Amino acid sequence: MLQIIPVPVKSDIKKGDDLAKIFASNFKDMEDGDIIVMAQKIVSKQEGRVVELAQVIPSILSVGLGAEYNKDPKLVEVILSEAKRIVRLESGIIITETRHGFVCANSGVDESNLPPGFASMLPENPDRSASEFAQKISAKSGKKIAVIISDTFGRPFREGQTNVAIGVAGIKPLDDYEGKADTYGRTMRVTKIAQIDELCGAAELVMKKTKNCPFAVIRNFEYDSSDDTIQTLIRSKNTDLFR
Repeated sequence: MLQIIPVPVKSDIKKGDDLAKIFASNFKDMEDGDIIVMAQKIVSKQEGRVVELAQVIPSILSVGLGAEYNKDPKLVEVILSEAKRIVRLESGIIITETRHGFVCANSGVDESNLPPGFASMLPENPDRSASEFAQKISAKSGKKIAVIISDTFGRPFREGQTNVAIGVAGIKPLDDYEGKADTYGRTMRVTKIAQIDELCGAAELVMKKTKNCPFAVIRNFEYDSSDDTIQTLIRSKNTDLFR
């Protein structure tokens, strides 16, 4: 039976904290094949990817966009500094493509669960962060596990947000059905399920946003181990019909 186990943490995460040690002190029952989903925010905090907005000097562009879209120009400056390109500006929302290749609101820059006047940015290399965390947990527990770093993104054409993967280690991101027969015996040609996004969405059901629960353990989910990175999920320009 599939299990999704919340792992709450009482203390706030600070730069330089040992996330593996914090996790292990709050969850001691690891099993082979467990998947740890961890919130992006704690990774960003631990890696020092937090900025005090009072220290930011906005550019002329940021000042202009801030005035036009009713946003703090210092926050806009941070958003633009994390962006590879601006995808859309409308209704006070800045949609960008990050340096990682993610298309999301505000380059993933976020002020929630931080003291007033501070904002967090996405980890520099979420795959590396996931891999290093996985190695430490495996060394501590002696178990073979996978790790996914999740963040909350909006979705085109649908209201509401959902958690998706931004970093991965030890699990194949896509479950590929190509060449398999459906229930009527027809061969499927293009179906690829973004299973790590589905796992992030499932984990959010117990992690929530206000429960001080930055980890979840997913147990009894069958998956193939893999060295694939999050880039596996980023659609290329050749196949992107909306770019």
